[in-house]
Amino acid sequence: MKVFIATKNPCKIEGATRAFKHFFDNVEVTGIPASSDVADEPVNEDIYNGAKNRVGNLKKYVIENNLDADYYISVESGITNRLGKWMIVNIAVIEDKNGFKSVGSSAGFPVAEKYVDEIISTDLGKVMDKIFNESELRLSKGGISLLTKDVISRYDLTEQAFIMALTQHINGDVWK
Repeated sequence: MKVFIATKNPCKIEGATRAFKHFFDNVEVTGIPASSDVADEPVNEDIYNGAKNRVGNLKKYVIENNLDADYYISVESGITNRLGKWMIVNIAVIEDKNGFKSVGSSAGFPVAEKYVDEIISTDLGKVMDKIFNESELRLSKGGISLLTKDVISRYDLTEQAFIMALTQHINGDVWK
């Protein structure tokens, strides 16, 4: 099975690979960068819009380059206050080769109010690197790993979001 993901981020590629391997054999996930067409730190609806846009831009690239794909996928992390408090959430979008699209989300984690403006004006990764005196946490286990004392990593959140989006693909018409 050939899966293209709209990123070169090794953490996102690994999380997606783990999710797909729960349900499919012979999964090959290939990363190709694709624009989200939203801010570096998407807020509220732009989290979904960014993931959706990446899938569209990725699909266009794959088709233009005559590559074969079973799935086009993306995951976007962003900040939202839609539940009354500021939280970070990952939104995954999956489109199969027949054009069927689905969406899923990861668990969300709260953001201290004192960091909200800085996260929105830069991005979560830069703020986490600064807080924890790290470099490029977003490319590995992520700041969530430090916040949860290594109980949950960015790999896990990415995997969760893709598993949730896959529910509509793996259950046939029952869940569509």
